[in-house]
Amino acid sequence: MPNVMIRKDEAGKMTLYVAKRDLEEDIVSIEHEAEDRWGGEITLADGSSYYVEPLTAAPSLPITVRAKRGEAG
Repeated sequence: MPNVMIRKDEAGKMTLYVAKRDLEEDIVSIEHEAEDRWGGEITLADGSSYYVEPLTAAPSLPITVRAKRGEAG
């Protein structure tokens, strides 16, 4: 399970960065993206996905979390 960094730019676009793979890709969707639950399956623009254990509150970004590569990734 690699550590990934999720950040948001000034325009509000979120990206996911995986240092081990030197991969930075735009986030297309996040399974749970509410104030009281955030995380789950994260789908990237290249079609791959990662799973982040859902948090009980939306985090301030940037954040580094452990993620598991999804089925499509």
